[in-house]
Amino acid sequence: MARASRRYVCRECGAVYPKWRGFCDSCGASDSVEEETASARPRAFGVIQGGGRKRAAELTDLSVETLDEPRRTSGVGELDRVLGGGLVRGSAILIGGDPGIGKSTLLLQSAARMAATGQKVVYISGEEATAQIAMRARRLGVDGAAMKVANANALGEIMAALDQGPTPDLLVIDSIQTVFSENLDSAPGTVAQVRACGHELVQYAKQSGAAVVLVGHVTKDGQIAGPRVLEHMVDTVLYFEGDRSHQFRILRAVKNRFGAADEIGVFEMAEKGLMETPNPSALFLGDRDEPVAGASIFAGMEGSRPILVEIQALVAPSPLATPRRAVVGWDSGRLAMILAVLDTRLGLSLGQNEVYLNVAGGLRIGEPAADLAVAAALLSSLADRPLPAATVVFGEVGLAGEVRRVARAEARLKEAAKLGFRRAIAPSGSEGRDLLETTEIDGLHRLFSLFPLDEEPGV
Repeated sequence: MARASRRYVCRECGAVYPKWRGFCDSCGASDSVEEETASARPRAFGVIQGGGRKRAAELTDLSVETLDEPRRTSGVGELDRVLGGGLVRGSAILIGGDPGIGKSTLLLQSAARMAATGQKVVYISGEEATAQIAMRARRLGVDGAAMKVANANALGEIMAALDQGPTPDLLVIDSIQTVFSENLDSAPGTVAQVRACGHELVQYAKQSGAAVVLVGHVTKDGQIAGPRVLEHMVDTVLYFEGDRSHQFRILRAVKNRFGAADEIGVFEMAEKGLMETPNPSALFLGDRDEPVAGASIFAGMEGSRPILVEIQALVAPSPLATPRRAVVGWDSGRLAMILAVLDTRLGLSLGQNEVYLNVAGGLRIGEPAADLAVAAALLSSLADRPLPAATVVFGEVGLAGEVRRVARAEARLKEAAKLGFRRAIAPSGSEGRDLLETTEIDGLHRLFSLFPLDEEPGV
């Protein structure tokens, strides 16, 4: 007979402990360890408890035929781009983001557009009533879509409803933290419930061929709530990023078995929902007028997409013994490294000043290629002189003050030339690319010649 055993599980990271504790040693969260009842069954290798033998798994080799089916378009071009070209049949997708960032809006728009093309779509919400979903669809202008909606939390009811009708092309569960299995005693949103319901829905996707999208809540650190095993179960993990004070929203793929990771899609929040932004560089640079001191244009890469963004720096005298350092949209540790290199290799006194750094538009940059653009913005602010007009900057800076080459230099320069930038400050070796003849490239080996003080501002 099965015995019920008790264990204690962290609802943030899924770590298991034999006794209750006030904080989790694995993730450091406080008051996150909860009691969970598990059924302990005797382990029998090759034999089922009732005496029968387990069905053996079918083994094959790599010559098995594969299904090369076209991807299903989601109806949203930027979402298709992040997914690698569209929805794969039988795939499981997990999307997370801050509350109110636009996850449900994006999925409702995509589901309605897929339904408008004749595809079967089922949208199940555990947070909104069907009347509320219809009200939101009316506001977005997609209330005429022939899609099926329901308000349900019990996993058994959801699976029974799916078994009654034809297999959907798209199934949306909003959200996985509100769904619970009747076979478990724990509350919805606990580690056991999220793990069990996630596993059941992923298996449904693999067996039925439906593309299943799970919406996940996030913790205060921005990570998807629940056990990390949920992210390992699914094929694709997407994060919806953005500051609600800005109208820009960025959909980023951090895991994708059917496409490139770190691909992004850019949206703009409008009255009628999320609008696609096929040219995000022009959007991020739209409010920029004349060149000003302390600003540089960085030519970066987000996945396979080149993107131009403005980096702003302010260097000011500090009355404090420990000057302030404020960074928005970049790594503060990397800023400290750039300041140390400028102080040591160029003999500057930036360490005695307050430094403020901001990536305009709410975008967060993670690649080392932004080092040179940050250094240029800092030097421009310190000298109180703008960089030459129509100039982009990119390159990695080493501790010896050398400027290192970065990947995809040609794509960065072509994007800059397309938007009218006639000059680039880049690592040495970027010259001679197959570019427009109007692009002038200043190749740098070291930081000594970064800021052209011999030129007039704005030339």
